[in-house]
Amino acid sequence: MSTFLSEPDWRARRAAHERRVDGWLTGHLARRRTGRRHPVEDFLFTYYSYRPAQLRRWHPGPGVVLEAGAPDEFGPDYRATPEGVTLDTATVVRRRGDAMTWIRDLLAATASRPAHLGCFGMHEWAMVYRLAPGQVRHEAYPLRLGPERTAEVVDSTRIRCTHFDAYRFFTDPARPLNALRPTRAGQPAQEQPGCLHANMDLYKWAYKLSPLVGADLVADCFALAREIRTLDMRASPYDLTDLGYAPVPVETADGRARYAAAQRDFADRATRLRSTLIDAIDSLPLPA
Repeated sequence: MSTFLSEPDWRARRAAHERRVDGWLTGHLARRRTGRRHPVEDFLFTYYSYRPAQLRRWHPGPGVVLEAGAPDEFGPDYRATPEGVTLDTATVVRRRGDAMTWIRDLLAATASRPAHLGCFGMHEWAMVYRLAPGQVRHEAYPLRLGPERTAEVVDSTRIRCTHFDAYRFFTDPARPLNALRPTRAGQPAQEQPGCLHANMDLYKWAYKLSPLVGADLVADCFALAREIRTLDMRASPYDLTDLGYAPVPVETADGRARYAAAQRDFADRATRLRSTLIDAIDSLPLPA
């Protein structure tokens, strides 16, 4: 059964979505015009493939009829009907069925496992471990503890990274220090709901499901990913105080306790979004 939105209603929802996203886009787009980079605020727009214009475009998702709209306002998979504009859900499902199944299986497998909260953000430290000067990714910002002390922290910490897309950026000397060997093929068997990167990736799975999930849910996942990235870099070995980010010093007991508490909160919030994404997939017709 479809939900009908009057023209004033959906236009108000679209305007609210655009205002929300513009708050995230303004600084990024200004920096992009001048060639500047921000290691926190720009990350989600450079690491992930969803373009700013795609994030900003509001669309309601399946099962919604929009009064007096034009299909091209919402995307190429929207169609005009006598009642109004709506998503051609069956066609999109037929085209995207394999991706839907893979994403659902990954989300469900991740949700089935207990959260591991003992990583303390060491993936970022492993990405600079034993690198020579000039080789670090964010070389405009110094390492808080310097290269040698940073390496000592890595050497003294048990690293157990479960996320392939974090592990693949480890330096060559750091990879043997990880207790696990994540792979792309093994991703559904390895990801767990306490992982910051797995929870940040909910944004990726939401936009890859789009337009089978609405723009508001994609934005909710983006908002969580944005907060996670902030913790990720505050707990990293970089000194970002000039950008206004106080460090979470995970080389100390207090810093680790603060990190784990934030990680637990993110895991709880991600659990709800992950469940919403699974429910959204389950509500769709099976691919023909």
